[in-house]
Amino acid sequence: MDLRDARREEIVQAQQLLRAGKAIKTGLARYFDKNGQVLGRTLDQVEEFDGYSCIFSTQPLPKDQLVRLYFDKDLVEKAFRALKGVVKLQPIRHWLSQRVIAHVFICYLAYLLLALLKYRLKPTGISPEEALDELSTMYKVYLQDSKQVHRLSRVVTLTRRQETILKAINPALLKAQN
Repeated sequence: MDLRDARREEIVQAQQLLRAGKAIKTGLARYFDKNGQVLGRTLDQVEEFDGYSCIFSTQPLPKDQLVRLYFDKDLVEKAFRALKGVVKLQPIRHWLSQRVIAHVFICYLAYLLLALLKYRLKPTGISPEEALDELSTMYKVYLQDSKQVHRLSRVVTLTRRQETILKAINPALLKAQN
């Protein structure tokens, strides 16, 4: 219905442009006759299969498995959304094959780490995005005397939520900071 509504809205706008003697998108011209009237039959033909999908495969698979695989693509789309959102992946233009491979590998590693973080945080009910935001305020102080004989480092006091996150990721992280 959204597709149909959007198409009809475009056609109404195009009809108004035609009445004003202005140009319309090339793809919309097929819906109008020479006088600028909507060709209802053409519109009906185009809308006949709105809302239907066709799934095909080069492999002979049972229908239920094919449909499940189709809907599993949602997982890949969510991965790209995570890369664009949390990882803040931006379009990068590389022309050398080694740089493209390196960029894809870094993106893969970033998503792998994000997925691992999600897995480790599952019992806490904290999302990876929330955890990264929470841990971004964490910092460590390093002290060293002028003769460089004595060194001291301490993590600034953690909030309970930061401790929960670190414990879920790896309990050894909490021991290492003391």
